[in-house]
Amino acid sequence: MSVQPFNNSKKHKAINLEEIKKIDKKVWFITGAGRGMGVDIAKAALAAGYQVVATGRNTDKVTQAIGASDNLLVVQLDVNKLSDAEAAVKAAIEKFGRVDVLVNNAANFYAGYFEELSPAQIEKQINTNLIGPMNVTRAVLPVMRKARSGHIISISSLAGLIGQEFCSAYAASKFGLEGWMESLRFDVEPFGIHTTVVEPGFFRTELLEPESTNWPELSIDDYAERTTQTRAMWESMNGKQGGDPAKLAKALLTIASEEKPPLRWIAGADAVAAFEQKLVELQEQINAYRDLSTDLSYE
Repeated sequence: MSVQPFNNSKKHKAINLEEIKKIDKKVWFITGAGRGMGVDIAKAALAAGYQVVATGRNTDKVTQAIGASDNLLVVQLDVNKLSDAEAAVKAAIEKFGRVDVLVNNAANFYAGYFEELSPAQIEKQINTNLIGPMNVTRAVLPVMRKARSGHIISISSLAGLIGQEFCSAYAASKFGLEGWMESLRFDVEPFGIHTTVVEPGFFRTELLEPESTNWPELSIDDYAERTTQTRAMWESMNGKQGGDPAKLAKALLTIASEEKPPLRWIAGADAVAAFEQKLVELQEQINAYRDLSTDLSYE
């Protein structure tokens, strides 16, 4: 019987240590990582030593925005295509062996009064902001269920809990995202999978850039003056929002590292203030109609 040389034994141990290190690194899968908040989240995760799968429709833009890293895998992904999501998750597993944190970040903004937004525009809004995250989550969940662990984070908005003027389609998509995520929690918690909805206020991202914001295709005289004024107001906000997306990204790492992360995380002082006011209004409405609401049972 031959005996393995001592040096080979040391080398074998070193390989095992590297494998352990690899296993200990969380793998973050981020959609919409070519611009906006997705870039900040990807950079923050890489800086923390995590492995990152950064996805986007244009992989060149993703690579240019984030830079190079041994811990980075850039993959093409249009969230509107389930086949893209499945292929991207497959590539992530082949590269890193797992997906620990999914960040559903990819989104766009169809601004306008409801009647002036075409049916096609509203459909695109719902598809990207609601069906898109569902597609990617559907592709990732089998991996997380097998591992009996994971964290699904979906980036919603202040408009996910509070309706706003000129935001009917966007709010519909984000309200839908909120309801889906809140309900999904009950599906996946038994498998050790956490869910968190992030509700940012106004952050200085690229959401109001022409590449992300779409204006009404239709024009109705009754809305014309208000549309002109409101569009100008939204355009004037671009680049002047108070929230720092880099700070949000770092804070998100804290949320994701908690043993029991929150179902909802309100991001930004403006969002906190707005939601507190919403709670006051809801309580006032409950109290105002309490007797009428509760006296509806069969005698």
